[in-house]
Amino acid sequence: MKKSELSRFNKLYEHHLRSLKLQGKAKNTIDAYSRAIRRVRDYFDCCSDKLKPEQLEKYFADLVDSHSWSTVKIDRCGLQFVWKYVIKLDWKWVDIVKPPQVKTIPDIFTPFEIEKLIAATRKLRYRVFLLTTYSMGLRLEETLSLQVGDIDASRKRVHVRRGKGHKDRLVPLPDLALKGLRELWRKHRHPQLLFPNATGSLKTVQKATTHMDKGGSQKARHLLSNM
Repeated sequence: MKKSELSRFNKLYEHHLRSLKLQGKAKNTIDAYSRAIRRVRDYFDCCSDKLKPEQLEKYFADLVDSHSWSTVKIDRCGLQFVWKYVIKLDWKWVDIVKPPQVKTIPDIFTPFEIEKLIAATRKLRYRVFLLTTYSMGLRLEETLSLQVGDIDASRKRVHVRRGKGHKDRLVPLPDLALKGLRELWRKHRHPQLLFPNATGSLKTVQKATTHMDKGGSQKARHLLSNM
């Protein structure tokens, strides 16, 4: 890409990021839509606003062969957003991509399977993470983001903040999960986070400003499917 073209792309890209933030899009959505724009840039080696319908048709045809339908759908949404809010042109190519409608039944784990998973997990923080996640039906990010002040032990409930759809909700707190959270907190005694980044000494952990590694948490969760 020529220097002038790259400069123009960077301006469009920054405008794109600002528009996403001003519309209150979630961080994961911003990351996904931005990745879509970069992927199109790398594919064509030019700025997105110059692309024609037949070029995008070829792009999506190749994307179907190399990526999941989920990625294809996200990339389409990302490009639609750019056209509508950044380039400010009508998106005329929505019908190019029609991901198949697939209805799946979510995995439902039995108490025995969850018990096996937790028992097979060595590190306390991951054991408590799994126990908290499954016993309260939380999403990964919701569990990791829990803070000390979110736990209402007397009423046996947890305040989940900015969960799915950016909504707060109250979730029942099982006795076993409360016991696990207390045991974990006594180990690190972080003033705010229940699942702080555990890298370094105890003093370092107590000063952590981020929760524990998301990748490690995902691996702990995926253990069940391999058991």
